[in-house]
Formats: sequence, C-alpha cells, structure tokens
Amino acid sequence: MKHVLLATGFGKGEHFLAARLAWRGRGALHYIALLPALPAAQDVAPELRDGWPVNVPGLHRLAFDQGRVTLDLLAGPIEATLPQIAARVDAFYLPAPIEPMRALAKLALPGATLALHGAGDVALKALRSAGFEWQPDDGQGGAPATVQAVFTSRKPQPPRAPEPLRRAVVIGAGMAGAAACERLAARGWEVTLVERHRQPAQEASGNRSGIFMPLLSRDDNIPTRLSRAAYLYAMRHWQQLGGLDANASLPPAEAGAAAPAAAAARPAIAGAQCGVLQLARDAGHAQLQKAVAAHWNYPPEFVRWVDAQEAGALLGAPTPDGGWLFSQGGWANPASICRAMLDACGARLTRVFHAEALQLVRTGDQWQVRAHGGALLAEAPHVVLANGAGALAMAHTAELPLYTMRGQVTHLQEQDFPRLPLVVCREAYLTPPVQGIVSIGATYDSDTGRALREASQQENLSRARDILPGALPQDVARHLPLAGRVGLRCMAPDRLPLVGALPDYGAALRSERLRDVPRHAGLYGLLGYASRGLIWAPLAAELLAAQLEHEALPLEASLAAALDPARFLLKSRRGGQV
Repeated sequence: MKHVLLATGFGKGEHFLAARLAWRGRGALHYIALLPALPAAQDVAPELRDGWPVNVPGLHRLAFDQGRVTLDLLAGPIEATLPQIAARVDAFYLPAPIEPMRALAKLALPGATLALHGAGDVALKALRSAGFEWQPDDGQGGAPATVQAVFTSRKPQPPRAPEPLRRAVVIGAGMAGAAACERLAARGWEVTLVERHRQPAQEASGNRSGIFMPLLSRDDNIPTRLSRAAYLYAMRHWQQLGGLDANASLPPAEAGAAAPAAAAARPAIAGAQCGVLQLARDAGHAQLQKAVAAHWNYPPEFVRWVDAQEAGALLGAPTPDGGWLFSQGGWANPASICRAMLDACGARLTRVFHAEALQLVRTGDQWQVRAHGGALLAEAPHVVLANGAGALAMAHTAELPLYTMRGQVTHLQEQDFPRLPLVVCREAYLTPPVQGIVSIGATYDSDTGRALREASQQENLSRARDILPGALPQDVARHLPLAGRVGLRCMAPDRLPLVGALPDYGAALRSERLRDVPRHAGLYGLLGYASRGLIWAPLAAELLAAQLEHEALPLEASLAAALDPARFLLKSRRGGQV
C-alpha cells in the first residue's frame, strides 16, 4: 500500500521532493497536491520540469522512480478541489489553515497525522471539530506556530482496505486489455490474458493509424473534461513506455506474420506528435471554435485557433475556414502500443491466445473463465472484461447497454494523395503517410458487416475531397484496388466508457446512489471506448487498477462517477431512458 500524503502547499515542489527523498527505501509514496493554480514548468524545481503538465484544468498524475512515487496535481479553489479527491489519506500537510477543515475528516484514515502552520483559534476549533487532536508547539507570545495533530474522531471511520489478491484474468488483447495488463503488472499483479485471436490488436485496435486529440466545448462539459484528462495522461504514459517514433515499424502481426511471444527489447511505438488540425465545418462553426479557444484561454501548446490563411499554409492547400490546432496531437499505431504495453508486463503476464472466453463461473472466491464446451482457460479472484461487444455474449454482462458501429478506413498509396505534414480532420480524418499508406476515415455504419464496401470507400474519398478540394481526381478509385480496413467500435449510449466494477442486474436495488448498486464480486469492465480507445485505454486502466488497489483515483470523483458501469442501471431503475 502506498503512503498517501495530501498537501496544500506545493510552491516549487520543495515539500514534495523532501517527502520523496524521505520515503526512498521505505515504500511507495502517493503525494496529492492541491494548488490555487498550476505553476509553469520554469517555475518549479528543476527535477520536476521534465514532463511537467500543460496548464489546463483537471487532475494531472505524474509518476516517478519507476512508479514507486506518484504525484497528483489538482489546481483550483480548495473549496472546489478538496471534495473531488477520492482517496484515504495517511498524512496532511497544511502550510496555512484552510476553510473547509471538516472535509479533511472524510479523507482521513484512523490515526492520520496532520501538520498545520500558522493556526489561530478559529482554525484550531475547526480542526478539533473535524476530529483531530494535538499538542501545539507554541511560538512567540504563546501563539501556536505549528500544530502536529492526529485524527482521533469518535465517529466510525472505515479502516484501510485489505490488500487485494493480486491475480487477475483479462479478457481481450486490444488497447483496453493490454493497458489493463500493463497497469496491473506494474503494481505486482500476476495477469493471464485471454484472447480469441492469435495476436493482440486484431479487432478495433488493429487500424494502421489512430489519431489522438481532445474534445473542446463551450461549457467544458464532462466528456470534454474526460477526453482532456485521457489525452494528456496517454501522452505521458506513452513516453514512459519508450515514446513515439514515426519511423518505427508496425508490429509483425499486422503484416500477417507471427509476432514473437516476447520481444528481445522494448519496441518503439509507431506514431508522431505531428499535430492535429480540426477544421471548422463552415463559417458559423469557425466562429464558435474561435470563441471557445478565446474563452478558455488555453495554453497554445494545448490548442490554439488558426485562421484560414494559417490553416492553408499548414496544409499546403487553401481552405475556406480555420480551425483548432492541437500541436501535441498526432497519430499512433494502436497495435504497436498494445505490443509495448504487453511487453512491459514481463514475466507477470501469461498469454492464452487463440482461445475464446465464453463463460464465467464463480466458484468460492475465484472466477473460472471457460471456452466453448466448458474447457477451463484461466481462473483468478478478479476478471476484467476488455473484449468490447464480446461482453454481451456472457450471461453476467448481457444486459449492459452496449452496441457496435461499423467503421471502414480507406487506405491510399502516398503517391496518390498530397503528402500532409499533420493530421487533418473535419467530417473525417486524413493522416500523413504511415509506411507509404494514407488512412482516410472512418465511416459510422449501423451494422456489423466486416467486408470492405465500395460505397464506404467512396464516402471516405468524398469527405477527403471536401477537406482538401482538388486533392483527389474524381476517378481515383477506378485505377486503385479497394484497400482499407473494417473495425467494429463498441459504444455506450452516452459515448463514454464503462470503467470499474460491473453491476449485478439480477440483484434488488434499494438505493439511488452509485456506491450502493449491487456488483458482481471481482468482475470489472473496461468497455465502450467507441472511436477514442487510443487515448481512453491508459487512463481507464489506471483508474481501474487504482480502484482494485484501493488507491487514490487519477480523476476527480465526479468524473470517475461518470464512467461507472452502474450508471445505466441506476438511471433505468429511476425510470429514465438509457
């Protein structure tokens, strides 16, 4: 278990660095810093500047010392940020009194310590009212300068949760499943990965190029906040896995060859932060985009509005309207990310491939994963379903409100298409060439046909012409073979993933709170990533791993609740539409 320290005085990071040093050799440390504003990289200690997060709202999680030290940064008024912390805290560091002192009691473990400086009578009374007792160290004139307190509340407080049995079966070897394996193995779990194909990333995660970028909105709504958090976390995590390399080869499995069971060295992730230009649909949409960028005043490295002239210069072709430029966005090959995540698991991962999991059986405190005919594939106390719509074929999860949308991507040889320096998107996306292939897509079709279609090919080409007028001759498809790929996206009604303990639809529900919804013991989901699995996978896996380990969550509490798989069951029992 990590020692959790919550602090309201980060400054340049001096206290964090001191705590990190003090805990070296003593165990793992999780430091939660609540700040009025996120300082710029040049304003923090030099040891923290590399990988320092961009200054946008939300919780930023950084990892140090091979994951033994975690730093969470959450900026904003403390009255707003403190209730969003989902953690059990061992120690508090308050360089100055805070107004919502009582809120600390909801986070404190029994026996939690607290260091408070500059406390007056009002703060001391609030501290005692919150359940803390102390022996003050008087300063000059008898005024308390430093208070060392212990949480001794008489109100019943849940003790620290017991350590979990660190064995799990993960079903599905796409982005969701590979990320789950990596995040669990990093915490010392033994993981068995069950996959019906012979290689990972053969379904929706098998496209040559996926694009990564966040959402923006005028009201900074929940999907926007979640996509921003996922996008930023994913880029930091890929860097820890070895970073993106535009010249890296695609995994052998995509070319049809058999991939090795374990790579001799950590492979590079095929991808590039070349930038993503999201063009406006029309003049009205352009004004909206410009207004959103101005209203939120995002740092230019996160996003900036570019007018039609600059957008055209970036594309090398005229465009009627401007758009949002995400300079840190780009493209990545999902299969190479899957490979990097699975290889990072090392000997803690057992692969059971070419074996389809169809049945889950609970026996005592174990789940048995069985194939057609009842053959046992794996067993463990915990099972994570990361198999997309395949979860609907299992009795325990058949009622989850998931559905699929077909997506066809068109592949063109780079000589048949203008060479783009960055990803451009509007009603479709166009990528720079990846090993000589430009990807255009993807369609949204309400069926599950897996064969390539001429109609879908023409739809993608038509959208490409709309984005870059004159870039493609009208008869380009006549002299090109039909090339592309079809994937089936798994989606939920609200287009947000399902992350966490899966609800028991057969149990009686007597409450209207998520925390009281009955769950299947030891059964979890990483499902419904739609078309954003590239960025969802790392953060969702980190969230689930934190839940399993009873750690502080990597998201604000309200955002984690928005991903709870039980949200649909709760809504349906209230009489709402799912």
